[in-house]
Amino acid sequence: MSDTAVPAKPSRAPAKGQQTKAVIIDAALNLAAQIGLEGLSIGALAEVTQMSKSGVFAHFGSREELQISVVREYHQRFEQEVFYPAMSTPRGLPRLRAMFANWMKRTSAEIDSGCIYISGAVEFDDRPGPVRDALADSVNTWLAAMYRAVLQAQTEGHLRSDADAKQIAFEIHALILALHYEARFLRSPDSLARANAGFDNILARSATDAAPAAKAPPARRLKTVR
Repeated sequence: MSDTAVPAKPSRAPAKGQQTKAVIIDAALNLAAQIGLEGLSIGALAEVTQMSKSGVFAHFGSREELQISVVREYHQRFEQEVFYPAMSTPRGLPRLRAMFANWMKRTSAEIDSGCIYISGAVEFDDRPGPVRDALADSVNTWLAAMYRAVLQAQTEGHLRSDADAKQIAFEIHALILALHYEARFLRSPDSLARANAGFDNILARSATDAAPAAKAPPARRLKTVR
């Protein structure tokens, strides 16, 4: 190549393709929140995005791959909103409380639309395959992070070392499941307060004298589905 040769400009096609795919996944995520992963179809998504079916299909290749892409995108957003912000808080109970508070905040926002982790579990609990595997892997990744936070609280001396860490993590997860049921199905207006009270009770059973006091959360009521 001569010194005066002008290098070829990089193709913008891949970048444009990724942008288009991101738009499709975003639309699919919103649609899945309303009708579930099982309700997703190439045709329905083409209608929502005003694209051709062949255009949507070209980005995924199958309905199953579309569903898996939605699960992965949901998990990425969940981590960005719930997990990573909590990492800036001190290890131990402050971090565990931050993780739960962020989880509750996201749960409150999903009362109208629904949680793909929960709706997906109902749809795919007895259906082996890649979509179920993607869902289970995502949920297990998050629950493992919660479990590690409980263990760290024990290491920091905030929770008793003889407390059952797995049981604590299990009960915290159960609170979120109960919150969705109470708020979305039973439409209980005090479900958010009860979930917060349940979390405090779980920690109080195993807290040590060295446990830092919790900051009082702002008073608010959960918006229920009508």
